[in-house]
Parts: sequence; C-alpha cells; structure tokens
Amino acid sequence: MLIGVPKEVKDHETRVGLVPSGAAALRENGHEVLVESHAGEGSSLSNEDYEKAGAKIVPSAAEVWNKADLVVKVKEPQPSEYGYFRKGLILFTYLHLAPLPDLTQAMVDSGITGVAYETILEPNGTLPLLVPMSEVAGRMAVQVGAQYLERPNGGRGILLGGVPGVAPANVAIIGGGIVGTNSARIALGMGAHVTIIDRNLNRLRELDDIFNGMVVTLASNTWTISETLRHSDLVIGAVLIPGASAPRIVRRDMIANMKRGSVVVDVAIDQGGCFETSHATTHTNPIYFVDNVLHYCVSNMPAAVPHTSTFGLTNATFPYLLELANKGLDRACAEHKGLAAGVNIHRGHITYQAVADSQGRPWKELPELCGAR
Repeated sequence: MLIGVPKEVKDHETRVGLVPSGAAALRENGHEVLVESHAGEGSSLSNEDYEKAGAKIVPSAAEVWNKADLVVKVKEPQPSEYGYFRKGLILFTYLHLAPLPDLTQAMVDSGITGVAYETILEPNGTLPLLVPMSEVAGRMAVQVGAQYLERPNGGRGILLGGVPGVAPANVAIIGGGIVGTNSARIALGMGAHVTIIDRNLNRLRELDDIFNGMVVTLASNTWTISETLRHSDLVIGAVLIPGASAPRIVRRDMIANMKRGSVVVDVAIDQGGCFETSHATTHTNPIYFVDNVLHYCVSNMPAAVPHTSTFGLTNATFPYLLELANKGLDRACAEHKGLAAGVNIHRGHITYQAVADSQGRPWKELPELCGAR
C-alpha cells in the first residue's frame, strides 16, 4: 500500500501524522511512504530524517493526496483539502465530524473512507487514540489558563498557587475523564484549589482515591455547576461523548455570573464545546470575551507543543495504521472491531451513529457496506 503524509494546513498545526520510525516500519512491511516536503518540520523532524527512514519526499500536497492509497494526518481536512477527496481513498486522522456538516457532506459526496482516531474503541471501553492528546490538552489547559489569568493577558491578575497569606485560585474542572484528571494533576501541582464535577459517582470516588482527598468532588447538576462557577477563577470544560457533539452544560447565565476577568478553557471545543458561549478559536486569535469572562477555545491545543504531541500521538496511532496497511480496510475492520468503530464515513454513507444523530442524517452500519460491491 502507498501511504501519504501531507503537511497539516490548519492554523498553526505543526504536528505530523507519521514519524520517521513509523515510515521505516512501513517500509519493512513492504509499503511505500510519500511525505510532503517539510511536513515534519514543525515537530523538529527534517526531510532528511524521513529519507533516512526510506520515505520519499515529494514537493506538494497534491502529489501526496493524488498518489496515496491511504493518507495519514493529524487534524480534520480543511476546505482547501476537500478537492483531494476521491472514491477508494482511506483517510486516517482526527475527524470530529459531529459539529462539521460541510466536511461530512464533502466526504460523503466524494466516496472517501474516513477512519477517525477519536472513535476507535477497544473492548475495555477505552478510546486509545484520544488518550494521548487528551493528556496533553488536559495538562496544557491549566498552564494556558494560568497565563491568561495574568492581568496583562486580560485576566483577573491572579497567581494560580497564591502566596503565603493570599488564597490560591479556584479551579473548576467539568468532567472527570482523561482531560479532567490531567488538568487536576497540574492544577494541584501549581498549588490551586481544585474542584472536579462529574455525573458519574463511581468516577468521583476513583478521583477522590487518585488524589488522596486533595480535590473537591461534586456530583454534576445545574445548581452545582452554577454555584461552583460563580466562585471560580479558572474553569476547564472536559466533557466528552465519543463521536457526538459535546453537551452544552454550561449556560450563558452561568457565565454572566462569573467574576470579571475569570477564564474558561473549553477543551471540548473539537466536538462543538460544552459552554453555550464557546466557539472555536485558533492559535493566531485564541481568545475572546463574553460578559467580561475570557474564553480560550483553540480547537488544536496540542499543536502548541508539537514535538511532544506528535510522538505521543503516533505512539498510539501507528499500530492501527500498520494494521490498515497490511490487511486493507475490510479485513482489518472485520478482524478488529475496535478499529471498525473508527470508520465514520464509507462508500458515500455515514457509518457512525453519533455523527449522524448530531447532524440529523441517516447512517448505515459498516458491515452492511463492506459486504456490498
């Protein structure tokens, strides 16, 4: 199989979908690898690194897309890339289709197959390709929030950990999954007062054990969220429903009741965001204000630390990429149900129910389409 690695074109997206060691492993398994020139540069990976691994460097994205059987990326295709879609091409990347009806339609119309990192689901219930970037985003959310709490950046002028005689910042984390746990770890390490809100009481018990009672855990409901936000300096949105649009559980009136200059970081923005006041921003223009509350809603946060993020991501994605390359889509999905769960678009149809439900569209189960010729 011919594997293509284009350079990412999303704003300030400096990660890359394959590292040189992965290219070498694919070559050892009999596959060819095309890499767009300078695709890895943002992650401190040179053309020479890829060439030493046996990849071929090509000058343009068009050559990668047009020649490859399978394109591996990091972020969802941008409108400038839609024209490269074609029937029979496999795209392996984060898709986050639920809030992106135009991308969904372009993929359906073209006949391309989209395998989404974020919905690959293993039998133990884990989302293995979402975990590494959730870890990065969760940890980043606190350091970004701490930065924007500084007065020159628009915040209240609060040091997250306080100092002797002055209270630390109050950090509220909505969602106790991978993002929330990593956010709590960094916030505690910086000396903040941390509250985690989640609807799963068993998960709250686990978090109480993990942090040895050092965080406040609260059962999620409208009253609890509203009251917690009213006293918070930094709020991190970490809510996830795999493949579906994030529920907007923080209402506009809750934001309006927050303290002037407080900060919200919506890590769920990839799936539409969990604050009613959220809309996606970029690393070029990362913030905006609603009711004097600073919002940071960058949809590719881990791109700010691309070297760490690229290696963390590709450590997780490569085994699945190799399986797709060695076996082809139909056989790989037939033998690996977790990988099959990642197929969101196939042969002109949506194949992931949560995406279809989020957009009010019909869908078909993947086995039905794989059996059709």
